[in-house]
Amino acid sequence: MFRSRLRDWIGAGLGTVGLLVGLLVYVHYQQDGDPAASLARTHQQIDLVQGMELALSTATEAEKSAVMAITDEESQTFADRARAATATVDSLRTELGRQLAAGGTRAESDLLASFSETFAEFQRIDRELLALAVENTNLKAAALAFGPGAEAIAALDAALSRILAREAESTSSTAKRAMLLAATAQAAALRIQAGLAPHIAEQSDAKMDAFEASMAADDQRIAKCLEELPTLVDATAVTDVRESMTSYAKFSALRTQIFQLSRQNTNVRSLAVSLNEKRATTAKCQQALTALEQPIRKEMGSERAPINPREM
Repeated sequence: MFRSRLRDWIGAGLGTVGLLVGLLVYVHYQQDGDPAASLARTHQQIDLVQGMELALSTATEAEKSAVMAITDEESQTFADRARAATATVDSLRTELGRQLAAGGTRAESDLLASFSETFAEFQRIDRELLALAVENTNLKAAALAFGPGAEAIAALDAALSRILAREAESTSSTAKRAMLLAATAQAAALRIQAGLAPHIAEQSDAKMDAFEASMAADDQRIAKCLEELPTLVDATAVTDVRESMTSYAKFSALRTQIFQLSRQNTNVRSLAVSLNEKRATTAKCQQALTALEQPIRKEMGSERAPINPREM
């Protein structure tokens, strides 16, 4: 009889253990879901993070190309690519946030929130930077300076050189004075032309002010020389004096446009932002994504079989 009761107790105990095991399995599956589906979700989350890393890299490369492009068309094309890639990062970030809210850990959600904060700064900088990059005002200023501006100075220089050559052969008492005025105007015009390039490349408003003040002093010298020259030369040289005046007036109008474009400084400013603020923020975004990927991979490796369902 004792043995019979012992068997009954053991049977009851085993039944209780079986019930407990069944309950634990039930709770496990209720909390964690199907292991294969959970593993697939984890792989999908890793794919989302890696997709964000790739799109972030694409956006950064396109932004740099927009900054370095030499035409408005190229700058706009690369700027559009950068914006599209940034939009992809944002879309993937939103989807990952949805997945983590449904089945991720608090730590993973916090890491995504940290990335989102840095990414918001990335987007703000990009909006400013790309808007500047497509303007290309420094490149346009350089095109004017080295194109029609240089042509106008060359015409001025040629006309003044003819006056110098003619007066050098003259026996007139005013010849030396005419030569001095022509040479003074010639040298001053060339100094102004030489000052345009550093003005276009300059980032500081104060230094641009200094360049313009020096050019204004030379401009006054040229005006006085060209005003006095017609009273000193013979009729054959008056045509060259007039050509000098016309060429310099054209150059002066171009110089005003060059100063306006140069002052906007969009290429210089966009390059500075790209090399400083943007680069630092991009690095922070990349670090945040790397930090986010690590716990997701750890979770997959420690709690689930490291098998990719797509390879089965």
